[in-house]
Amino acid sequence: MKILLTTLCLAGALCFAQQNSSPDMKDMKGMNMPGHDMSQMGQDSGADSDAGAHAMHAMEGHHMEMGAHMKMTALRTQQPGDAEKAQKVVEAARGVMERYKDYHVALNDGFKIFLPNIPQKQYHFTNYRYGFEARASFNPDHPTSLLYEKNGDDYRLVGVMYTAPKSFTEDDLNQRIPLSIAQWHEHVNFCRAPEGHKMENFGPNAKFGLKGSITTQADCDAAGGQFLPIVFNWMVHLYPLEKDSAQVWSVERQHAD
Repeated sequence: MKILLTTLCLAGALCFAQQNSSPDMKDMKGMNMPGHDMSQMGQDSGADSDAGAHAMHAMEGHHMEMGAHMKMTALRTQQPGDAEKAQKVVEAARGVMERYKDYHVALNDGFKIFLPNIPQKQYHFTNYRYGFEARASFNPDHPTSLLYEKNGDDYRLVGVMYTAPKSFTEDDLNQRIPLSIAQWHEHVNFCRAPEGHKMENFGPNAKFGLKGSITTQADCDAAGGQFLPIVFNWMVHLYPLEKDSAQVWSVERQHAD
């Protein structure tokens, strides 16, 4: 079955790196961030790579629904200054889009393609240094990932992704980008299928993965799987070239129309 990957994605690998001192980093060995023993990111066949693939596969559809495997921030009532603060992020992201329109420039500046050999609707070019920086501060000029679509042998830049530590509260995220404008998300309750059961990650009756029926540690243990309560950390996609705010901050869009 052809796995189409989307978002985080990490794209999402970096989010784990943001919490490199957390207890569950022992489950993330083999993921690559310079200086942080993550040299095999995207090549490892362990839980981390499976989680990365399934996190993006789970987001590949037209609609991103909040369920047992998805945690999203709640939309807040807009406060004075929220729109202006969010717009500054959009303007900074537009500058990033202009700079990295040519993907070769991104590669030269240290961005690396996440899972480049697997067909995806959207490819994450990730800058692990920027992701590490996002642990402590938010710089909209430094997105963790650039979101490209494949166009023949070329790539077309369509958006950016920002990340934040999984330890962040919604109030913390609100300080970075107002939650009346943007909804951050993280992937949760991932049960990695044991050997011989990989196909049970897919289909309408999936048992494992981020579309599976297993959502608890106990059920995952009973099925012989490996449970990760959180896959990566907080992330938000931004499509700054869109004109409508709902499309700029869309949680459903995973590729350009």
